[in-house]
This record gives sequence, C-alpha cells and structure tokens, in this order.
Amino acid sequence: MKRFLCIISILCLSANSVFAALPWEQKKETSKVVQSEQFKSITNQANVLYAENNITNAFNLILSIPEEERTAQNWLLLGNLLQDQGKIDEAIFMYNKAIQTDEAYYKAYYNLGNIYLQDGRPNMSIEQYKKVIKLRPEYAYAHYNLGCAYIKLGKYNKAKYELLTAIDLKNTVADFHYNLAYVYKKLNKEKSAKTYIEYYNKIIENQI
Repeated sequence: MKRFLCIISILCLSANSVFAALPWEQKKETSKVVQSEQFKSITNQANVLYAENNITNAFNLILSIPEEERTAQNWLLLGNLLQDQGKIDEAIFMYNKAIQTDEAYYKAYYNLGNIYLQDGRPNMSIEQYKKVIKLRPEYAYAHYNLGCAYIKLGKYNKAKYELLTAIDLKNTVADFHYNLAYVYKKLNKEKSAKTYIEYYNKIIENQI
C-alpha cells in the first residue's frame, strides 16, 4: 500500500476567474468600486498577461490604475503576482486591500488562508477558510484546505468532517481521498483508510 502522507494541495484562484456574486452576511456595508471603461480595459489586459505568465507587465498595468479606481479583483491580482514572486507580506497586504474594497470577495479570504497554511500558520488559515465557507459553502477546496489545516493541528475528527464534505461536493479530486485516508489512518480506522486509498488509486489510474 502506498505510504500515507499529508498532501496539502492548495488551489490559488486567479483574478480572472468568473464566479457568481454572493452576499456578505454582516450589517456593515461593503465598498465596491465601479470602474470606468478605461480601467476595465486595463484590468482585462492585465488578466490576459497574467494568464500568459507575463508577470512584470501585468503588475505594471494594474499599478497604472489609481488606487481609488482599483476593484477587489485588481487588488487580488496584485496579491497573486506578489505571491508568485515570494513576496508574502506584500501579497497579504494586497489581499486585505481586496477585502476592504469588497467584504464579500471570498477569493481574497481563500488566498489569505492559503498563504497562512503554506507559511505554517494553520490557526490563522482556519479563520480565513471559515469566512470563505460562510460566503460559499459549496466550495469544495475551501473545505479541503480547512481539513488540511486541522490535520496540521492534529485535530483529526474535525479534519475528517471537512474532507468528507469536500468529497461530497467534488468526489473526483484524488488528494481529497488521499488525505481522508491519512486521517482515518491517524484515527486507527484501517478499513476506512483502505477504502479511501483505493478511491485515490482509481482516480489516479483514470487520469493516466
């Protein structure tokens, strides 16, 4: 049987992804920027450059948009670009600026959670993933990464719940099953561990 490891696969959302807007369940009003057509065009160009891995030009284009005209998406893209360059503190600042611009922008909370998880700060990542789930409860990767954060803390029952939820929402991701097998192994539930490692192996085989 394959050796059990804790695999933490983190999906970073790119700024040009399209998602439905979701309400933020707090009384405080959100601040959303409505961009002019000029800056929308720059945003679109920057997204294309980012998709092409043209980091420098994408970064410079977004910086050419005045701060008061930047949307949460713009701040998120700046954070992504800085994170790609290993500038973690600067990326965190940009993600927080995205949240200040639009408190319902779940992608910024998600990317903050990812940074904290990668940086060995699971408690802080948990706070962010819970905010994502409040806004978008059907987002499987938020539940998965929340489960990974609980694994880091040795809270295996909580990890199990989140990983099972992730699989209920999206059962075709191999790592979901693999980490759940790991959790069951830690909980001394060998039969369940074997079941999910078999699911993992089947998904991997189908991908070949």
